[in-house]
Amino acid sequence: MVVIALRGAARFSLPSNGKTRMRSLVVIGGGPRAAGLLERIAAQSSAVPLAVHVVDPFPPGAGRVWRHAQSPLLRMNSMAEDVTVFTDSSFDGAGPISPGPSLAEWTDVDPTAFPSRQVQSRYLEWFFDHVRKSLPPNISVTVHQATALKVVGNWVWLDNGESLRGDVLVLALGHLDADLEPEHRKLAEHASEHGLTYVPPLYSADADLSAVSGDVVLRGFGLAFIDLMVLLTEGRGGRYVRGAEGLSYVPSGLEPTLYVGSRRGVPYHSKTGYRLQGTRPSLPHFFVADALQGRELDFRDDVWPLMAKEIAWGHYHELFTGHPGLVRMPFVEFAASFTALPWYSNEMRELEELAVPDPEDRIDFERLDRPLAGVTFGSTEEFQEHLRAYVEADVVRRSDPRHSADLGAFLALLSVYGQLAGLMPFDGWWHGYFSYLASGPPPDRLEELLALSRAGIVRFLGADMWVEAEEDAFVAGSATTPDVVRANGLIEARLPTHSLSRTADPVLRSLRAVGDVSEDAAGLVRVSPVGRLINERGDEDPARFAVGPYTTGKAFAAFARPNTNAPAFRQNDVLAREILKVLGD
Repeated sequence: MVVIALRGAARFSLPSNGKTRMRSLVVIGGGPRAAGLLERIAAQSSAVPLAVHVVDPFPPGAGRVWRHAQSPLLRMNSMAEDVTVFTDSSFDGAGPISPGPSLAEWTDVDPTAFPSRQVQSRYLEWFFDHVRKSLPPNISVTVHQATALKVVGNWVWLDNGESLRGDVLVLALGHLDADLEPEHRKLAEHASEHGLTYVPPLYSADADLSAVSGDVVLRGFGLAFIDLMVLLTEGRGGRYVRGAEGLSYVPSGLEPTLYVGSRRGVPYHSKTGYRLQGTRPSLPHFFVADALQGRELDFRDDVWPLMAKEIAWGHYHELFTGHPGLVRMPFVEFAASFTALPWYSNEMRELEELAVPDPEDRIDFERLDRPLAGVTFGSTEEFQEHLRAYVEADVVRRSDPRHSADLGAFLALLSVYGQLAGLMPFDGWWHGYFSYLASGPPPDRLEELLALSRAGIVRFLGADMWVEAEEDAFVAGSATTPDVVRANGLIEARLPTHSLSRTADPVLRSLRAVGDVSEDAAGLVRVSPVGRLINERGDEDPARFAVGPYTTGKAFAAFARPNTNAPAFRQNDVLAREILKVLGD
């Protein structure tokens, strides 16, 4: 059999041996999800003669977000031991297990280190090459380092003049840009008219920060802020020095002054630096999405109380089994009462107070969500001291195994997060809350934030932040202090909110123009449970699929954690089998 991978106006309907027709698969997007899909196709041992075409202007495996060509100062917010691209014995998909090294094993670094994104880029590029080499001889892969411009029928046009015909098309587009929202467009126009600096929501590694100087307001206190903080300080020649009194920052003189605020007014919680001290809980325990299928559900009334109980179960399971000296009753007794009670009930609060004497060892979702609610200060200096103490306490707590119940809650958070997509559209509050609790920066990034605050480079604005545009400045303040800041720059320190109606992606635009793709109420691209595109009439496309964070099938963290039966692996496995079924395996 001869495997043909034709470029240009390729029609992959030619016979390979006079009997079996060569089939073609076009994958637009060559990042981690595309590589994972190819791995599952390879694992299925398909006999279909298949030419796979991967289209991406960025290096295959890493893609845009994880490309090596970004600042070496930018790091992952996951430990090396918590990242893998290989299935393991926990995987319960239909396809076979194909084990391989985690990031920690591949790089041979400290398993609890937070590697640079450049290190992760090399791991992903190696994985793509490994998968490519593991494919059977009846499957070829051609990488087209180009941008897909449009899709019409089963033809894909590229910006390098090529066109590809695919029997199956998969959109593995990853994180996408979007046209500016009306507010951001007005702010950009205002900045242009008055000689101010404005940076709209975008990916930090792509941001042009060369004009940022003076006093700058950053709206957002999550991971995008951390990246921007790094690029505008250490990235401009500053350095950190550790002395007897802790970490201090030595400025280069090229840094702007960064005024940061958000709705909560506090940074994302630090990643934990310890392992479970007790026994690992069996999850899910209370929130089982399959049991809720087929019902009309309200997130706040029907879903969140069960999710909250699941997360609390993870917290208390670790507290009782890992730290029996901190509780007043045996775990079996506590668990029996906990199981019988609704999370939001007076009886549950009474049980917590009876069993857990220290309020700091109890879990309070509302207090965690809004730590500055109702808290005000007479001056901004008082608030700077308060928030520094808050951040210091968070770093200490997340580094002290005595508080490993937080890790138990984190594992339960992952359990409920991975189940929600198949049940109902993502609630906007929930996604932000999950990120705030579970997707925070490494602890040393918060130590750097503290050093920058003490050096006067970073100034905290507070909660319920507001921004207004005046002729000669951006003016910002919050509900936390009476002080108001006037700045010559404004940076939206968050990723763009993608929606199909505002997508900047040319392929999605071309499909939307003819009604071949549709969006849900949140603007996500609608897909079936196996990933088929759903058109405006509600029909499932027989041969076009989509996977990733811009779809209604999104549910998963950036990367799989070893030994967790990662949902992304199961999703890739289902998608690979469905593709091979269409191709005639």
